[in-house]
Amino acid sequence: MDNKSPIDVRIIVEGASDVESVSRAMQDVALGAEYHITISSIIPTTSIDIARKAVQGADVVLIATDVDGPGRDLAEKFQKSLKDEVGHLERMKFPYGHDVEYIDPGIISEEIKNAIIRAGLLSIANIRDFRQLEDQFMESHHKMQELSRENNNLLNENQSLLDKMEEFSISNEELLQESDKLKIELENIKGDYNKLNSQYTSILNKNLFEVFSITKLWREAFDEDLKDLEHITFATNQFKPDNIIVGQGSISARSKDKAIEWLKVIRTALIFMDPKSEELKNDLDEENDNLENQFQNIWE
Repeated sequence: MDNKSPIDVRIIVEGASDVESVSRAMQDVALGAEYHITISSIIPTTSIDIARKAVQGADVVLIATDVDGPGRDLAEKFQKSLKDEVGHLERMKFPYGHDVEYIDPGIISEEIKNAIIRAGLLSIANIRDFRQLEDQFMESHHKMQELSRENNNLLNENQSLLDKMEEFSISNEELLQESDKLKIELENIKGDYNKLNSQYTSILNKNLFEVFSITKLWREAFDEDLKDLEHITFATNQFKPDNIIVGQGSISARSKDKAIEWLKVIRTALIFMDPKSEELKNDLDEENDNLENQFQNIWE
């Protein structure tokens, strides 16, 4: 106990005469030796504000007023105003209508002791409530720790979701760009389709109702495999013969004979362009006159 500071008790009285009575009574009270208590100040005031300033830091405050009348009302005001300012408040009652000059100091000292004992007993009774509050505090502390862990987990999950959202956002942006590219390609395909559709309509308008496979027709007409389809397509596009259309491996003409006639013209041209085809050139010399006539008939 000697290693701890004594309990600081302060007494509020109504006036200076009460200070004298309390001081005289305290001469016969050895609170420090018996209870490790010190009366640090006796405060004569009826002002709530002055009392609030004067009791700052006190462990126990005794309110010494008359048991009845104005003293009782003043004590109630002090108790309401100072209950949150100090460790404990206790009422200390003077006899009603007491005469300070003749009051027995023993009565006051006994009342001081009783008030301090009551304050101590109430404090002991409050220990159980304090223990309960301490247990509640520890339980709340554990719950707060658990909630903190859960909150950290939620924060981590939230960050993970934000990262995934960022990834989805980037992926969505890439998909939008790819979608724009596909839209452009679709427009190009539509353009190509319209172009082909126009060509097909043109074919119908020219009464070209027959379409033949160039490879098959070449085999049928010349009894040999076609070596280069691109030459036929290129030559046809260059000469642009009437009523003949070549494309996509097919040839379109008014009749099969007209298609074969054009293939013969192309074959003749290819033979003369190829120096290795001397044998074929000799075979074609015999039909040269007929081919010239046939060539003229294509544009009729």
